[in-house]
Amino acid sequence: MRPFMCVEGRDYLRCGRCEATFLLPAQRPPAAAERAEYELHCNDAADPAYCRFLGRLAAPLLARLAPASTGLDYGCGPGPALAGMLRAAGHAVALYDPFFVPDAAALARSYDFITCTEVAEHFHDPAAEFARLDGLLRPGGWLAVMTCFQTDDARFAGWHYRRDPTHVVFYRAVTFRWLADRFGWLCEVPCKDVVLMKKAQGGETP
Repeated sequence: MRPFMCVEGRDYLRCGRCEATFLLPAQRPPAAAERAEYELHCNDAADPAYCRFLGRLAAPLLARLAPASTGLDYGCGPGPALAGMLRAAGHAVALYDPFFVPDAAALARSYDFITCTEVAEHFHDPAAEFARLDGLLRPGGWLAVMTCFQTDDARFAGWHYRRDPTHVVFYRAVTFRWLADRFGWLCEVPCKDVVLMKKAQGGETP
């Protein structure tokens, strides 16, 4: 890691390999502060605007899933609206969230797909988290991630996404391509701030 920027007393590092930007680990919020911030969020499954937002990930993922697939909404939060949308499309969806649905049994199974919507930016140990997700995916399975991609560095200090105290890591499109190469995934960016990564199966190469 190399120094990147100090903004409002927060120090950021840049990974020289994947180009992700990280908050200095010592400055990450404690768990109690994280949960308190999450409880302020209003992610209502009955809100049409929120469902349209989730649809940016749901639509391209659903287009790639086989009927009656089994998935995991990883980091589902207190109101798992996305899981409801995927269930309505005929898929089985388990839930896991370290604060709101800490179901260890959900992490002991394997899945055809895993969704992470507005979750990856909270990872305190992204390398370990993505390795865990890879282990939960069946061959040929899809990992669908939604997070605001960082673009040019000149805008980083004033970026609204950076100001959320629970956002501690920021990804670029190149970061996900690096992750895909590391794990042997196929990688697609179907729309802004959404990436779909497919775990290779027999005879398939990234």
